[in-house]
Amino acid sequence: MKIAIVGTGYVGLVSGTCFADMSIEVTCVDVDKAKIEKLENGIIPIYEPGLEEMVLKNKKAGTLRFTTELADVLDDVEVVFNTVSTPPDEDGSADLKYVLEVARTIGRNMKHYVLVVTKSTVPVGTSQKVKAAIQAELDKRGEKIEFDVASNPEFLKEGAAISDFMSPDRVVVGVESERAKELMTRLYRPFLLNRDRIILTDIPSAEMIKYAANSMLATRISFMNDIANLCEMVGADVNMVRKGIGSDTRIGNKFLYPGCGYGGSCFPKDVKALIKTADQNGYEMKVLKAVEEVNEKQKSILFEKLSKHYNGDLKGKTVAVWGLAFKPETDDMREAPAIVLIDKLIQEGVTVKVYDPIAMDECRRRVGDKMIYCTDKYEAVLDADALMLVTEWKEFRVPSYSVMKKTMREPIVIDGRNIYDKREMADNGFTYYKIG
Repeated sequence: MKIAIVGTGYVGLVSGTCFADMSIEVTCVDVDKAKIEKLENGIIPIYEPGLEEMVLKNKKAGTLRFTTELADVLDDVEVVFNTVSTPPDEDGSADLKYVLEVARTIGRNMKHYVLVVTKSTVPVGTSQKVKAAIQAELDKRGEKIEFDVASNPEFLKEGAAISDFMSPDRVVVGVESERAKELMTRLYRPFLLNRDRIILTDIPSAEMIKYAANSMLATRISFMNDIANLCEMVGADVNMVRKGIGSDTRIGNKFLYPGCGYGGSCFPKDVKALIKTADQNGYEMKVLKAVEEVNEKQKSILFEKLSKHYNGDLKGKTVAVWGLAFKPETDDMREAPAIVLIDKLIQEGVTVKVYDPIAMDECRRRVGDKMIYCTDKYEAVLDADALMLVTEWKEFRVPSYSVMKKTMREPIVIDGRNIYDKREMADNGFTYYKIG
């Protein structure tokens, strides 16, 4: 079976590589010539554990190829996955210009039946726009060529994307025809030999599922952050509260961890897009608007704790920041809480020293040289008045308290992910603040 994947971003490259690993012949297409050249030379543009090795293996095996020309591969493929980006527009809605341009390219160049699958996260109704764009180009050519559209939203977690794809807990497929259903079922069968996890739906429902899923997870995070902030006021321990409610099988314990806010490429963008979709249909998503408001406020919580400790006088202080990526096992800093924190600290005249195991280059690209980049976590805390834990990388979980105590100017730790034990920190002579 031969397929094309349009877009070599996070979703496209991971998806194409995993399909290729099942001996499906995959051509990944991207208009970015520099990116394709790097991929041809074995240089991977994103960090994801295990991805580089898998790309190199399948490239060598001949099941994974790269090109800049979609038109050149359409004659050979049965399925085209559209994974191009859908960045938020100025009003918060998803910008579909790249998705629709791919559709028009297909319509201008296709010569036989093809199934066009939207894997990008797109608002409900997008597949019908894709269908119309393809048909409009066929009409211009005076051609009557059958094609189908489908929706196949992705549910990949950064840092665990390969295992998520290779052994999915569900595969959502929205289709309109038996032919499309059979093609998608055949394509995913190698990943689902032990248990059938394909959820077949109509296309609008498939498009809605991705937004609803991410919005629900974002809601749980913001809910727990709200509860954590109230716990601090009334003297409750949010960790105990989390365990108590998480043991209720109706609620479960996933995504109930309070922290300093969510970020990344999905939750912020998808919440905004779903709110905008509702607005466009005359409905107000009041819960999601509150979720968004709580999250934006939560990104300032670590700064507020530090400011309160020093009675608002932060000028001249030195602060270490452990963790820059929005979550562990990725270099992704889109909407990362660390960016908000660093900006606030610098505005107050604080010297900021940062360390992240993976995201240092990405931080330089996004933030520049406003702060001091350190080679390891202990260099970051040298002569620091406080340490702020922002991303819960494994190497931060059991640090040497004795080294920290000797090298820090003041033993103050503000834990944005609640990974340390309050009693243990006190026993080692630290002033310790956590969330909730």
